[in-house]
Amino acid sequence: MSRQLRTLVIGAVLCLVLGILSFGMQVPYLVESPGPTFNTLGTDDGKDIIAVSGHPVTPTTGHLNLMTVSASTENTTILGAIRGWLRHDEVVVPHDSLYPPGTTQEEQDQQNSDDFVLSQQNAVEAAACELGYPKGLGVNSVSEDSPNAAALKAGDQFVSVAGTSIADDPALRRVLAAHRAGDRLPAVVRRAGKQVEVTLVLQAPASGSSAPRIGITVVQGCLPPFQVTLSLTGIGGPSAGLMFSLGIIDKISTHDLTRGRFIAGTGTIEPSGKVGPIGGIALKMIAARRAGATLFLAPESNCSEVRGNIPSGLEVIKVSTLHEAIGDLDAQATGAAVPHC
Repeated sequence: MSRQLRTLVIGAVLCLVLGILSFGMQVPYLVESPGPTFNTLGTDDGKDIIAVSGHPVTPTTGHLNLMTVSASTENTTILGAIRGWLRHDEVVVPHDSLYPPGTTQEEQDQQNSDDFVLSQQNAVEAAACELGYPKGLGVNSVSEDSPNAAALKAGDQFVSVAGTSIADDPALRRVLAAHRAGDRLPAVVRRAGKQVEVTLVLQAPASGSSAPRIGITVVQGCLPPFQVTLSLTGIGGPSAGLMFSLGIIDKISTHDLTRGRFIAGTGTIEPSGKVGPIGGIALKMIAARRAGATLFLAPESNCSEVRGNIPSGLEVIKVSTLHEAIGDLDAQATGAAVPHC
């Protein structure tokens, strides 16, 4: 073999080896795929996803599933990225689109967790408003270690504390700030339509604060006279809000939303009931159909991403409010026309 031919062969082999090795190199992209789906009317880890205390629960017959998207936690390889680009059920996205520059994965995970908690609170309030419960400043939940666990109940609406009328959270905070931990304050709350006198015991301030506490979380909005606890682990973000609200309504009212159907959906929810856009809707529709859903609720503002990506056998209804979603589910069950993306 001539020296020139040997050089060409060695060069070709080296290029081949380097090419193969390069497929294992990591690139700043993550791969998203359809994630787990959860029936809000069912259980997770043996617990009701929507638990209600202080109100009868209506037996349910179908599914109201919320959807998730799974994402790789580390940068993918060149080969993994190519595979993701070629598959219809995977999406390759820049790392920075999920974890903005200057934000650690731990910080972003915490933000997703906070967004999920807020979506749960909004879902409860939106459902309560849809069911016609009155607006005001009231008790959302009472801590187990609160000295007021026996005095206050979820759904109590504040009327006055220490003789001062309470219309909003700042008014309550001003009253508490004028007293010390250990003080006992007379209060009046509206419970189940009646005014009830209670005595509040003030706790030590939280870290970084000087104002005493009463060991509760409050809500400014519609106040159901019972407590709703949402329990679901391992997911984050705000996109489950709509399905949580529908699940709450289905469980505590006589309105049968599912009528035995397998319904899935996604969308943020505001206390007013407005439904907002979410990410990864194409993957969520795939996950819904794989789980057995035949009907899917999508935010109207996501319709441009829905068109052309609907799996076979899945009907997609567009919604912009919680009230619309309920009306559309009723209409679809009777064969009436409903709005589609």
